Amino acid sequence: MDIMKSTKMNCADEQKHRCHTVTVRNNDSETNYEKPNLKGDWLNFSLLLLLYTMQGLPLGIINGIPLIMQSKNNVTYQEQALFTLVGVPYCIKLLWAPLVDTFYVQKLGRRKSWLIPVQFLIGMCFIYIASDIDNILPEKGIPKIKRLVYIFSICTFLITTQDIVVDGWALTILKKKNVGYASTCNTSGIAIGLMIGTICSTLLTSKKFSNKYLWATPHEEGMTTLKDLFRLLGVFYLLVTILIAVFKKEKDCTLSDGYVKLNIQQNYTLLFKTFKLRSVQKLAIALLTAKIGFAATESVTSLQLIDYGVSKDDIAVINTGMYAVKMIIPFFTAKYTAGSNSINVYLLVIFIRLCCNIPFVIIIYEMTNVKNIADHDVYFQFCYYLVLVFMLLVQEVLTYIIFISILSFFYRISDLCYGGTYMTLLNTLLNLGNSWTSYIALAAIDYLTVKTCSTHYKRNDNPLYLEETFKKTEDCQIVVRGYYVEIAVCTLIGIIWFVIFKNVLRNLQNLRPSQWLVKDTVKRPKTGTTKNVFTIAIPSCT
Repeated sequence: MDIMKSTKMNCADEQKHRCHTVTVRNNDSETNYEKPNLKGDWLNFSLLLLLYTMQGLPLGIINGIPLIMQSKNNVTYQEQALFTLVGVPYCIKLLWAPLVDTFYVQKLGRRKSWLIPVQFLIGMCFIYIASDIDNILPEKGIPKIKRLVYIFSICTFLITTQDIVVDGWALTILKKKNVGYASTCNTSGIAIGLMIGTICSTLLTSKKFSNKYLWATPHEEGMTTLKDLFRLLGVFYLLVTILIAVFKKEKDCTLSDGYVKLNIQQNYTLLFKTFKLRSVQKLAIALLTAKIGFAATESVTSLQLIDYGVSKDDIAVINTGMYAVKMIIPFFTAKYTAGSNSINVYLLVIFIRLCCNIPFVIIIYEMTNVKNIADHDVYFQFCYYLVLVFMLLVQEVLTYIIFISILSFFYRISDLCYGGTYMTLLNTLLNLGNSWTSYIALAAIDYLTVKTCSTHYKRNDNPLYLEETFKKTEDCQIVVRGYYVEIAVCTLIGIIWFVIFKNVLRNLQNLRPSQWLVKDTVKRPKTGTTKNVFTIAIPSCT
């Protein structure tokens, strides 16, 4: 006699807005499920890894731009805050994700219909940036911040759209038994891209770093330039896109049994009903405010270190090493974050993170008092950078555990059928919470800094002036550093947040699964009934 069993499937991908029904028959003595095996699937696995790496490459370059601007000492923290707006498309991609799922050319392929034009536009955008980068981000002079924001916001919008497309294709490009490898391609590919993009934009373009570690004899510029880097990246995007268009054939998802296609109205209705859930609304408030407690230490610290003499090259090298740490952390934390008590881990690490703000700011204060690090002996330099690496490592580890814990909670509460929509909504709220706190933390530094200034007039001895003239100069001394004031304020708000939301989040963790579910908004196709067969709902190919 057949035994009816239900199958759970992880709908963690951000764009799975469709469900279909399949029939599964299990016998006492055998099972129909195959073990994952990449034999015959290595090319698809490699292509998926390449697409995610291509997504991380430009993001790594964009992450390096603030370090480049700060090292030139010609931008304010308000301008740095303005540049963070280039990440807004990642916070609002939920608005157009249903469009990517709904409209496509069937002959070309559901995902290739979007992937080919979007990646082609990304390549052209990078080639354009290469032609204008020396003007908008000059080696000497003031960068054109607004133009940088406009141009890179367009790039981020295109990259975000490519993210939506690749996340959807990841479910069908691999064999069903190998779908679990898609998450490996995602995390590894983006991390590799970020690391390469950061190294190329901050280290290989640095004259100081190249002369010290790469060139045999001193040169007047780095191993490469941003102009050459963007041009190479643009050509690479165009080449890969052409190869995919010509040689890669996409599976026809519409041939799947029980395939359901939701229209635009049904997609957005689903999003609206999800957000109307009382439990989701409470979680949204917590996510939007959780990062306030350590916004200053995360967003401003690296820039402060550069201001007080730490080389941007050293910061870039340390940040690059952190990507390797990010690849390892999930393996050590999985047994604590993957269970039903992930919120407990989340709250515990947030509390530790808040407590670290005090010793953290003391270390920063002592390090910024050290001038001309290169003039000290080797032992002092070694100890100095050892403390710096340890401090940034602790910050990175705690921040990443917080992220993994809350992401694990997202996976657990998401509706198994509409998990893509659910996950996209929750990730959007998480990104919004990160973005607005980072923007405010950077923008507030100049306002919180207290200075005393004195004006002097110096005789102008330039012989070109026939009459005696005087040049006005202004000397300012910082009385109160806004960075330390901001950390104190953020820590206080973070403690208040912890007291308020500690029990709220624990109660949300203990809610019944049904209290996180949305009633179906779409009538699913009826399947023929068969004796001893159990019908289950699983995500369709997207």
